[in-house]
Amino acid sequence: MEAGGQRRKWAYWWIALCFFLLLCFGQQVSAQIRYSIPEELKEGSVVGQIAKDLGLDVSTLINRRFRIVSGSNDALFEVNQNNGVLYVHKKIDREELCDGNDACLINLKMVVEDPLEIHYVGVEVTDVNDNSPTFTEEEQHFEIAEHTPTGMRFQIQAARDADTTVNNVQSYKLSHNEHFEVETKERHDEKIPLLVLKKALDRENGAEHRLILTAIDGGNPPRSGNLNIIVTVLDVNDNRPVFSQDSYSVMVKENAAIGTVLVKLNATDLDEGLNGVVEYAFGRNLKRKVQNLFILDSATGEIQIKGVLDFEETEVYKLDVQASDKGQPPLAAESVVMIKVADINDNAPEIDLTSLSNIVSEDSKPGTVISLISISDKDSGINGKIILSVSDNVPFELKPSVQENIYSLVTKGKLDRELVSHYDITIKVTDLGQPPLSSFKSLSVQVSDVNDNSPEFSQDPLELYLVENNAPGASVMSVSAFDKDVNENAMITYYIIRGGAAQNDMSSFLNINSETGVVYALKSFDFEVVRKFQFQVVAKDSGTPPLSSNVTVNVFILDQNDNVPVILYPVSANGSAEGVEEIPRNVNAGHLVTKVRAYDADIGYNGWLLFSLQEVSDHSLFSLDRYTGQIRTLRSFTETDEAQHKLLILVKDNGNVSLSATATVIVKVVEPKEAFAASDVKNTVKDEEENNLTFYLIITLGSVSVLFVISIIVLIVMQCSKSTDCSSKYLQDTNYDGTLCHSIQYRSGDKRYMLVGPRMSIGSTIVPGSNGNTLVIPDRRRRDSGESTLKLKGPGADWRYSASLRAGMQSSVHMEESSVMQGAQGVLVQNWPTVSSAPDNEGGEVSPPVGAGVDSNSWHFRYGAGPGGPPHLKPGEVPPEAFIIPGSPAIISIRQGQDGDDKSDFISFGKKEEAKKKKKKKKEKKDKREKGKDDDDDD
Repeated sequence: MEAGGQRRKWAYWWIALCFFLLLCFGQQVSAQIRYSIPEELKEGSVVGQIAKDLGLDVSTLINRRFRIVSGSNDALFEVNQNNGVLYVHKKIDREELCDGNDACLINLKMVVEDPLEIHYVGVEVTDVNDNSPTFTEEEQHFEIAEHTPTGMRFQIQAARDADTTVNNVQSYKLSHNEHFEVETKERHDEKIPLLVLKKALDRENGAEHRLILTAIDGGNPPRSGNLNIIVTVLDVNDNRPVFSQDSYSVMVKENAAIGTVLVKLNATDLDEGLNGVVEYAFGRNLKRKVQNLFILDSATGEIQIKGVLDFEETEVYKLDVQASDKGQPPLAAESVVMIKVADINDNAPEIDLTSLSNIVSEDSKPGTVISLISISDKDSGINGKIILSVSDNVPFELKPSVQENIYSLVTKGKLDRELVSHYDITIKVTDLGQPPLSSFKSLSVQVSDVNDNSPEFSQDPLELYLVENNAPGASVMSVSAFDKDVNENAMITYYIIRGGAAQNDMSSFLNINSETGVVYALKSFDFEVVRKFQFQVVAKDSGTPPLSSNVTVNVFILDQNDNVPVILYPVSANGSAEGVEEIPRNVNAGHLVTKVRAYDADIGYNGWLLFSLQEVSDHSLFSLDRYTGQIRTLRSFTETDEAQHKLLILVKDNGNVSLSATATVIVKVVEPKEAFAASDVKNTVKDEEENNLTFYLIITLGSVSVLFVISIIVLIVMQCSKSTDCSSKYLQDTNYDGTLCHSIQYRSGDKRYMLVGPRMSIGSTIVPGSNGNTLVIPDRRRRDSGESTLKLKGPGADWRYSASLRAGMQSSVHMEESSVMQGAQGVLVQNWPTVSSAPDNEGGEVSPPVGAGVDSNSWHFRYGAGPGGPPHLKPGEVPPEAFIIPGSPAIISIRQGQDGDDKSDFISFGKKEEAKKKKKKKKEKKDKREKGKDDDDDD
């Protein structure tokens, strides 16, 4: 008795210690929040305001992906991200879920991101009295001997109720009878009904008794179940089997082999014969699952392993066993076998990725969380201790969190997508069991691109050689840039930088396909207008913010033989290349008849002009210099020679495909006196026509003069009010001495042509500049202050001689100004027009280069009378060379310095001034002729 009391005392202490440890360590595994709900709730029923209870902002739940990430029970509940309410997703059956356990707690793991947090929520499912007590069999038979003493107890099968606690079976009730009553015995939290004989049986009065046993649970309202009991009155054994011990306990490893004997039961019966033969069997209330794991030999009482044991599933099995004899009726005894399963290291650790972001930006800072990793091991003790590691040579590491067995996978260095765009990370977990078990988990992390690389061109600068006269709208080149980034950050668009100086910005005539980089010319380029230029192409990606780079493209225009030689002289009034020349019959051989002038806007061989005589009435009379275009007589004229000769001159360049033009010169051979007479007749006719316009020209000239004087006064006032140097927008102020009579400007649209009179008695030199278009005129009145430079701008981009211009030049210059333009001769400079002057007694001559080469078509001006050329032109003749400056953007004002006078002489382009000059010259010529006649008479 004292030993039994001591054991019970130690048992009480052991229970108290376990309860204390549970209180101490239970906080570490308990949930942060616990809810309690009854089972069988409808779908959509609210469990609780979980976001509010966790202190989360409801408005951020969607963006932070608030969700449940626990295991197989996650289908029972759902969380509403809009309002943070936890609700029932599926109807819960507590009996099925918790398998009859008194406590039914569902642990949920809640995850919210940005930042990443894990919350544990417990939902306790309380029992509802939704199950009635049931018996495994509808009826139970008892055979009781008639001499059985009263008070004998017979165990009845216990009713089973899937509900727990109060809703489980609480009491039994037996139908009214006079021989039996029911009594309840508690065993291991289970109520076992016993049939008690309260009055001796008499087989002669009744061989059989039918009873109804009702099991009642504690629900409200209570539920019940019935069992039919049939009692047959017999002569029975008077001794029942007795087990050697009240209960059995055994320990077995979970990996024990099937067939292993766990325990051998031993029960004895004092009866003899069949009444003393004992048979063993499991109790009728033993679960089928347990019956599948163990087998009991009815004869020997050995309990063997029938199935596979699992410590992680069930640690202790309780087996109800009974021993019965073969008497009539048989007597039985019950006992309990407790089988405890010992854990072995048979479970590898498990890895649970509660949140995985498989994309990380390459500009992420070290320490950026990529994933939260939970690890677990179903084994216990040392077998459940885990070591965690990550693969080498990756810029990631594991950091433990405040919660046990939860780690964060974070970046530990800078990432560069252009070097490594993808990482395969292997996480290894190993327990400390013997032998240790390991598990692996692979993560695939993609490094997302940021716009940290500018587009690059393979070459800078680029060079484009473009043949002139390209087709407008056709592609001329393609530029391409590459970007180390990807997707939108590598989508490159192209555009041309605009907005340069108006005279140099040729980019406005180019366009580029923003996607392909193909450059198109919007106009046809002309080598004679522009020879080279450059523009810049910008390549810009589509990142945020966008990055760009540019490349310079140097464009070189290649010349084509696309310009036909232009005949400058002779040119008729209607614009055709025809002219009439009259020469006296008495001229000698080598006399210069005329000179065919032409130019070609091309360069090199394409602009080198050669002259040839195609048709002539008499080949023995005239010769043509193939380089200068001079027509001379080969011999003296005879009386038999015709009075009129027609010469057809062919002018062609030296291009691969030669272009040519023709000029017709009609030479009239006249007597010396007829030549002077013809000139007088022409002058007389002109005088009569011009006299009719004199009155109107005077009015026009007076108006222009008044306006000019007003303009000069305004200009002087404006110049005096400025502190800057007084200079023209287009022409620098240059003072010089000379006898330049006047200047005439042709203006048509944006084409400008300047005809300068020949009387220039100043010294001038052409100074080579950037384009060879600078004329330096020394100022004789400012010798102390140095020289002034007259800079003429280049011709317009679209300058050409047209037929109407040639006609105008013929009519306005060669016809109307023929009496004025004598003495020094001018010539057209092909590339950039240049003004030169010479003394009155010199004549200019233009000659092309003999050989081809760079700028071989440039015109060179030299002074001196041409071979055989007359010193002066006769009245009415066209000067052999006109001083022409095409494309000049400025009006040249001339300051004449006669006798040291600084008075400005402004000559307007009008009929009035021309008439006055012609009238004056006519009078001078008439006086000369009269004087000549007087001299003849005197002779």
